[in-house]
Amino acid sequence: MPITAKYRNIIVAGAMLLSATASTVAVAEDNPKLRFSAVFSEQDIRAEMMQRFEDAVASDFDIEMHYGGTLFSQGSELVALQRGNLEMSNVSPQDISNQIPAWSILTSAYLFRDAEHLLAFFRSDAGEEMKGMVEDQLGVHILGPTFFGTRHVGLVDDERIATPEDMSGVRLRMPPGESWQFLGQALGANPTAMAYSEVYTGLQTGAIDGQDNPLPNVQNMRFYEVMDQIALTSHLVAFDLLMVSSSVWNDMTPEQQQSFQSAANEAIAWSTAEHQRNEQNLADFFRSEGVDIYTPDVDAFRSYAQQLYLESRLSESWPEGMLERINNL
Repeated sequence: MPITAKYRNIIVAGAMLLSATASTVAVAEDNPKLRFSAVFSEQDIRAEMMQRFEDAVASDFDIEMHYGGTLFSQGSELVALQRGNLEMSNVSPQDISNQIPAWSILTSAYLFRDAEHLLAFFRSDAGEEMKGMVEDQLGVHILGPTFFGTRHVGLVDDERIATPEDMSGVRLRMPPGESWQFLGQALGANPTAMAYSEVYTGLQTGAIDGQDNPLPNVQNMRFYEVMDQIALTSHLVAFDLLMVSSSVWNDMTPEQQQSFQSAANEAIAWSTAEHQRNEQNLADFFRSEGVDIYTPDVDAFRSYAQQLYLESRLSESWPEGMLERINNL
């Protein structure tokens, strides 16, 4: 049967529609897939930060999220980025310092005064120099610091501490790695390496006597259920680095890099504000749960820690003049 003009037009229109649909699907499928791995949980504020980031870059990239250390365990994300086994992660500065000793300055106790000081540093020329070391030596691009609170000491014993001397013999959980372990020593404790996911059970069973984390983390991981007290030592402005592998970054067009960075900046700013707001409310919540919260002699802790750092071999690798540049911001 010959095809009439009417049916020919219908066939052509249908073909064009199918072609357009296939083209749209192809464009969506062609978006590069970036796997993101982090140790924090899906309930963490930073997980919502990443959702906001994902939504902002969805037209150019498909982000596949992995939380709770399910894809890569704590401390292994940086190596995975370097080997091309991972595209994005939230990496601690302590992990960076394992490969670049100069970065240990950014892991030292009582360095940054607060979140604003931290962010000001990473926007400064000094911050650009430190980020440049990571790009040049490790092949990873830093998008920005993800502040997640100020670290304090939480203990299962109900006897209060006042000074670092009171921490003698305390088995304080710290993440693995030299910088983390030294931080535990700088608090006067006996640092004990343990994975983040094991801390609750460690506190519950008595395998450790305490842990150090920001208040939002204590809430997210429900550590307050198995602790008696929190001493507000304020020993570290806690942050990780939102990172993307340099190979992925360098494959982007300048326009994509700009939008990618802008999305990261906006998500990080939102997360920082949320953490600050959350910290203000959590002390009262923990008290209502029966946790003793108080402020020890912070000046004694600061003096003890800073002296220990300056006398250690870690400080020998610090870039000349960097401490003064940070203090002067």
